[in-house]
Amino acid sequence: MLSNHLQNGFETAKLVWSQIPNSEEAEHEGVGLLSTSGGSSSVESLDYEVIENYAYREEQAQRGKLYVGYSVVVKWFFALLIGIGTGLAAVFINISVENFAGWKFSLTFSIIQKSYFAGFLVYILINLILVFSSVYIITKFAPAAAGSGIPEIKGYLNGVDIHGILLFRTLIGKIFGSIGSVGGGLALGKEGPLVHTGACIASLLGQGGSTKYHLRYRWLQVFRSDRDRRDLVTCGCAAGVAAAFRAPVGGVLFALEEVTSWWRSQLMWRVFFTSAIVAVVVRSAMGWCKSGKCGHFGSGGFIIWDISDGQEDYSFEELLPMAVIGVIGGLLGALFNQLTLYMTSWRRNYLHKKGNRVKIIEACVISVITSVISFGLPLLRKCSPCPESDIDSGIECPRPPGMYGNYVNFYCSKDKEYNDLATIFFNTQDDAIRNLFSAKTIHEYSAQSLLTFLVMFYTLAVVTFGIAVPAGQFVPGIMIGSTYGRLVGMFVVNFYKKLNIEEGTYALLGAASFLGGSMRMTVSLCVIMVEITNNLKFLPLIMLVLLISKAVGDAFSEGLYEEQARLRGVPLLESRPKYKMRQMTAKEACGAQKVVSLPRIIKVADVVSILRTNKHNGFPVIDHSRNGERLVIGLVLRSHLLVLLQSKVDFQHSPLPCDTRGGSKPISHSFSEFVKPASSKGLSIDDIHLSSDDMEMYIDLGPFLNPSPYVVPEDMSLSKVYNLFRQLGLRHIFVVPRASRVIGLITRKDLLIEDGEDSTTVELQSTSSSAS
Repeated sequence: MLSNHLQNGFETAKLVWSQIPNSEEAEHEGVGLLSTSGGSSSVESLDYEVIENYAYREEQAQRGKLYVGYSVVVKWFFALLIGIGTGLAAVFINISVENFAGWKFSLTFSIIQKSYFAGFLVYILINLILVFSSVYIITKFAPAAAGSGIPEIKGYLNGVDIHGILLFRTLIGKIFGSIGSVGGGLALGKEGPLVHTGACIASLLGQGGSTKYHLRYRWLQVFRSDRDRRDLVTCGCAAGVAAAFRAPVGGVLFALEEVTSWWRSQLMWRVFFTSAIVAVVVRSAMGWCKSGKCGHFGSGGFIIWDISDGQEDYSFEELLPMAVIGVIGGLLGALFNQLTLYMTSWRRNYLHKKGNRVKIIEACVISVITSVISFGLPLLRKCSPCPESDIDSGIECPRPPGMYGNYVNFYCSKDKEYNDLATIFFNTQDDAIRNLFSAKTIHEYSAQSLLTFLVMFYTLAVVTFGIAVPAGQFVPGIMIGSTYGRLVGMFVVNFYKKLNIEEGTYALLGAASFLGGSMRMTVSLCVIMVEITNNLKFLPLIMLVLLISKAVGDAFSEGLYEEQARLRGVPLLESRPKYKMRQMTAKEACGAQKVVSLPRIIKVADVVSILRTNKHNGFPVIDHSRNGERLVIGLVLRSHLLVLLQSKVDFQHSPLPCDTRGGSKPISHSFSEFVKPASSKGLSIDDIHLSSDDMEMYIDLGPFLNPSPYVVPEDMSLSKVYNLFRQLGLRHIFVVPRASRVIGLITRKDLLIEDGEDSTTVELQSTSSSAS
């Protein structure tokens, strides 16, 4: 009977393995990475600019003040839905991870009471199954869900369209892949994937669901432009951070500081509202789980390390070792960024090109190595006697078998002993950090154990970063930083001989310093650390170590997300232009490129020929005045031309312009028809089939072009062009010769429209479905 079950199990495993494609074909279908060697042809920008063509203006003219109020209400309703959806996703992920980890440790602890070797095998097997499930989901179902997703989301909000990162299957892969990778004990976290999860939920709500999986609702399809989706995705990013850390204010500041490139006060209110809803959902779920309905899920399920009962105050002499922590964080953070950059580059250029099976093998091997280290190293560590028990501290030494927390009894010969290395290694990451942050536990860890853990976990975090599973770097960074921070705290306690110094305080500062040295965040990270530790007293100290660690890290390399985005080929436009752009002009930046322009009345065959022979996404449209002078009358997008070719309703036999304003030929397209689906490749010229008769007809591009594109003179400095391009979220800018005359000047007073004036057009433009 047993042999039959084993044989069936092996056959099932072989069947699953045979279905994994051993090539890159499955990866390219929906993968969210761009080719760095493909040049600009592989990169497409988003249309954050308002295309004020005739279809847009006609649509605006039909909308009154009632629609403006309706759109505002729907925006807030969507913010509510994003908060609820992201909060529920975070609750599901955390409950699943805590239960898998709880079952794993409970079963392992119960087995090692009889045999450590049997417990060792069970521990490895459970972790291997969880990690295999995660990497299988990613390689087979959702390749774009690998990694943290923050560099890709940052690129999207910067104006880069990356295919696959906001799809429904990416959302599913992110959720279930995170459960497997984090529950499997790898040196990674679930916080970055939660940011990506919130962005996916926001994007799917914005486009009304998923077309491929028939989960589409017309009543949700209100905001369909890229500008609207950008605002929704920003709300989703903030919701993800708020859900991961239970830090709503930190989530708002993270979206402002780290991921967004455009910000305004109206968006801030909606982002703040979304984060508040997440906090309410998470708090409600935790209250419901306190009754024991969530299995092993408890207070440790969501990250919050309350150290409000820790060190009361600090002295001036402690500022020097705290500054040293900032320097160490900057150095180790910059080194971490560089090592992970080398590892990720090597994986992408060599290892992962061998196919998905290699990715699965790699993740499983790293899982086994991590399990062997986390289980085996504590066996080599000599147990320590329990300190004198303090009833007020509420900490029991040692913990009963099957429990994990402070003072873990692991391979100890006596009852009143604990294994300090197992307390941080053989534990969930959240509980290990809680142990490192804990107050009133002086001398719980030896310097040898902390140094051993620091070296091994740092190495595991570098090696694990970049494998084909959802992976965040917040919690590993906190683990690394809190370890060397506690080491410095031990030195300070022994050197100053003061009773009020807590090692946990230095662990907190170490965690902040490493995250600042690696991710280069300051304001948002400072608020997040204060919110998750529930201690406002250390705000100045956290600010100090963050500023020092960021300054030290900036001297060596860029931040983690910027380097990973560059490696993935995401062309981010940073907040400031390069210094050498001041000596360059717009004409020099254009180089010797040939401008492909279209006449206003163009033959269908010519449109098809131009689209097939060029990869440009925008074309200037030329017309002739009555005296024969060539005029640039606007810009038409490639995606708009493809919509016109596919619909065929605007084909005409006459090569004469149609008078849409006169009413002789009403426009046959709504503005929403020109909007490309989110995170989709959209239409291609190969998808359109035209007959020979269609090819002989004409199209009047006048009603569909953008008549007011942004224009700069050819001798404008490239730094000014850069600022204009980035701050307005543009996709194209025309470079033209110097104008021959000026028809007027607009000053501040010309832009101040009084309430008595007709400002309906302005209101509609600022709150419409295209300029949200």
